[in-house]
Amino acid sequence: MEIKLLTVGELGVNCYLVSENGKAVVIDPGGDGEAILRVLQEKSLQLEGIINTHGHFDHIGANGQLKAATKAPLYIHREDAGYLQDPEANLSLWAGLGPVVSPPADVLLSGGEVLELAGLAFEVLHTPGHSPGGICLKVGNVLFTGDTLFSGSVGRVDFPGSSWEKLVRSITEVILPLDPDTVIYPGHGPASTLKAEKQQNPFLIGIV
Repeated sequence: MEIKLLTVGELGVNCYLVSENGKAVVIDPGGDGEAILRVLQEKSLQLEGIINTHGHFDHIGANGQLKAATKAPLYIHREDAGYLQDPEANLSLWAGLGPVVSPPADVLLSGGEVLELAGLAFEVLHTPGHSPGGICLKVGNVLFTGDTLFSGSVGRVDFPGSSWEKLVRSITEVILPLDPDTVIYPGHGPASTLKAEKQQNPFLIGIV
């Protein structure tokens, strides 16, 4: 498995190209669709899926461009599906960067699924808190955490639909019980491990 990081969009979102044997999945194409497509072309990768960890504008901005170019199906949790076509709900109007509208999802997730894409098994973990339909994606000993858990921080909970109580529950009951050597790839900032976050993340002190 190869993981290629692209930092995209005006908010510097981590977009991940996860590939194996000439096939790929894109996680959170938040912008700069041409750059993402260029990497796919340079690496001769066939895109088999586009997965949004949640529906905020900075994670969905290039959905339409990728779908138009590749016909790959779009996946999102059903509780964030309405965000895709609603600039108010996806916060693009709030950010003042112009309305962001994505095509509707092809597949609505509930959590608990295992997506067989690009020869890999993506386990879908429902982790609400930052948004109602936030998810993490587990592939082997790697966890793509979206805006649920960062290196040294956690997702914001001051947006409509956010909940600190749900975020804490998602982190403590879903994420932290995983292997402490699990490598986390968050939606913003550097990678880390669960072991490091348990030891150093100030937001986790007192709740783990």
